[in-house]
Amino acid sequence: MGSPMTQPLRVGVVGAGTISAQYSACLQRLPQLRVTAVSDLNTERAGALAAEHDGARVLALPELLAADDVDVVLNLTLPSTHADIALQALAAGKHVYGEKPLAMSVTEGREVVEAAAAAGLRVGCAPDTVLGTGVQTARALVDAGEIGAPHSATAFMTTPGHERWHHFPDFYYQPGGGPLLDMGPYYVTSLVQLLGPVERVAGVSWRPSATRTIGQGPRAGESFDVTTDSSVSGILVHASGAVSTLVMSFDTWAARLPRIEVHGTGGSLSVPDPNHFDGTVELYSAATAPPPGPGADHDANWRDAGVRAGYLGAGRGYGLADLAVALGEGRAHRAGDEVALHVLDVMESVQRAADTRASVDLTTTCERPAPVDGPVDLTA
Repeated sequence: MGSPMTQPLRVGVVGAGTISAQYSACLQRLPQLRVTAVSDLNTERAGALAAEHDGARVLALPELLAADDVDVVLNLTLPSTHADIALQALAAGKHVYGEKPLAMSVTEGREVVEAAAAAGLRVGCAPDTVLGTGVQTARALVDAGEIGAPHSATAFMTTPGHERWHHFPDFYYQPGGGPLLDMGPYYVTSLVQLLGPVERVAGVSWRPSATRTIGQGPRAGESFDVTTDSSVSGILVHASGAVSTLVMSFDTWAARLPRIEVHGTGGSLSVPDPNHFDGTVELYSAATAPPPGPGADHDANWRDAGVRAGYLGAGRGYGLADLAVALGEGRAHRAGDEVALHVLDVMESVQRAADTRASVDLTTTCERPAPVDGPVDLTA
C-alpha cells in the first residue's frame, strides 16, 4: 500500500542531532515524504543532513517555518523544546510530527493539541515503533481472541544507565528525564495499543545513587548529580479492566525479564522490545498446554506466531509517512496527538502517584488507533 497522494509531503527537519540519522535513512526510501529544508543551531550538522536529500536547503528556524515548500515540520529537538517548536510550526500553518514525548507536561501537551485542532492541522508524535510488525502482530492476535479475554500485562525496561555509553547523559538524570519519560513512551504506547487507554494509576519511584560517572567520550570519568528518580514502578488500570505492571529502571545491571507480556483467559503473548519495530511474537495457547504434573514442558508450548500485521521493514519516520497517507485518504493518522497526550498523562500520573503515595485518576483518554492490517509495505 502506498500513498494516494500525487505529491509527497514536503518535510522541514528541525534538529539534526543523533536521532536524525535514523529518520534520514528512512525518509530517503519513503515515497510519501521529501525533505526540503533542515534547521539546526549547528549549521555544519544541518548541512550534512541536508546533503543526504537532493535539493534540501539549510535554513534558520524562522525561514524554515515560513518556507512555502515545507508542509510538515519534523521536530527532532530536545524534549524541553518540543512544545515550543510545535506551537511555532502550527502558528505558521505547518503540520507537525515530533519525537517523544509530545511535551514536558500534560499542560504543555494540551496546548499543542488544542492549537492544532483550532488551526485544522495534524500533530503526530513518536514512538512509531508500535506500527511495526512486532506490536501490530501482537495486537492482531489479541484482537482475534487468540489469548481469550486479555486481563493483564507486564512491561519491563531495565538497564544500568545511559551514562555508560552516552557522551552527554546529564539530561537523562534531571527533572523531565529519567527512565519513565525517556523509555516509557515505547512501553506505555504499546500497552495502549494492546489493551486500550488507562483510567487510573499507582506508582513508586526511587534513586539508589546520588551521582553518576560518564563511561565514554570526551567527558569520561566525570561525575554529575542525579536530580530525578532513576527507577519507577507503576500499576496501570485500563478502561477495559485489564491491569498492567510497568517497571522502568536505570539501576539494573542485568535481568532476565521479558520486555512485554500480555495474559488472557485463554493464553499468553510474548511481545518483542517496543524500542524496535519488528521481532518475534510468541503465543502460548491454553488449548494446547501440556497436562499438569511433573515433567510438563510448558516452554515447548510457546510458538512463533509469525508476522500477522504492521509496516514491513519499518524505521523511525514511518509514523510521519502514515500521517502523509492519512491526509491523502482523509482518515486519522495512527501516531496521533491524542494517544501521545494520553501516554504523557499516564507517565506524569505515575510519577505523581509515586510522589503523593496515592493512586491518581487520569484526566485524558484516547481511542486505540486503527490497526495496521497487513503486513504492509509503504515503500511499494
